[in-house]
Order: sequence, then structure tokens, then C-alpha cells
Amino acid sequence: MSREQGSKQVAANRKAYHDYSIEDTWEAGIVLTGTEVKSLRAGRASLVDGFGEIHAGEAWLIGVHIPEYTQGTWTNHSPRRRRKLLLHRQQIDRIERKLTEKGNTLVPLALYFKDGRAKVEIGLARGKRQYDKRQTLAAKDARRDIEREIGRRAKGRVRGAPVAHL
Repeated sequence: MSREQGSKQVAANRKAYHDYSIEDTWEAGIVLTGTEVKSLRAGRASLVDGFGEIHAGEAWLIGVHIPEYTQGTWTNHSPRRRRKLLLHRQQIDRIERKLTEKGNTLVPLALYFKDGRAKVEIGLARGKRQYDKRQTLAAKDARRDIEREIGRRAKGRVRGAPVAHL
């Protein structure tokens, strides 16, 4: 059987980009049981309440919900169990140093398969204040309006001018 190629995203934590400013990201392998892999291949997972921590020199992913595999038996996994992350020693040390700073946390951003192996993208995040969130949304809306206007001008339509019908 040939190895799986390419990348397939299972879950994304879009809310993390709204609630946090992401300072740095890493790709980590994740230690899973067989039924967890089957459940992920079915496209089922939630990263919303997940976070990472360094404990005893090892990286752990906590609170990520991978539902039980429907065809699983008594060997099924616990949906919110702690899962070990596979990172290089230098990466773990760097993350640990940055997590000691006040206000930093480790959040999962995406869960995906890359060449047949389960990976998680984790990010070093700093929480946003409410006014930061409003500022980000205002900038996003302004950028969207600019892109819309550029598109209109490229099509030859100017705002307020009547559209000629043939």
C-alpha cells in the first residue's frame, strides 16, 4: 500500500486568532491511539477549549476534544485525555522560556494529517483585550471595503455611476 501524500486539515481553531495575538508557531507530532486516528480521519475534532503546557520537560496538549470512534469497542479512548506532543528538545526549552513570561499561553491552531501522520500546529499566544479585538475587526472591515472597491474599479464600475445595460 502506498503512503498517503499531501495534507488534509481536520480541525482549525479560528477563534484563537480572534482572542489571541499569535507570536510564534510550531508544528508538532501528536501521540494518538488507534481509535483517535480513525476518529480524526473521519474529520471529527474540536480545538476550542484546548491548550498546551510543558510539564517535566515534555509538551502536552490538554482539553482537545476527539470524539470516540463510533465503531470502537471497549478499547475506545477518552475524548478529552491529555496527549503528548512530539517536539525537539530545543523547541520545548524555547517554548518553556516563553511561557514563563506573564500573559503567554500555548494554544492549538490546527489539527491535520501531513503525509499520513497526525500533526498539530501550536502557537505561542498573548491574550487580546476587548479594544484590541475591536481594532482588529475594524481593520478587517476596512481591508474588505478597499478590496471590494478595487474589484469594482477593475470591472469598470465606479461607485454611484449607473451601469450600462446592453
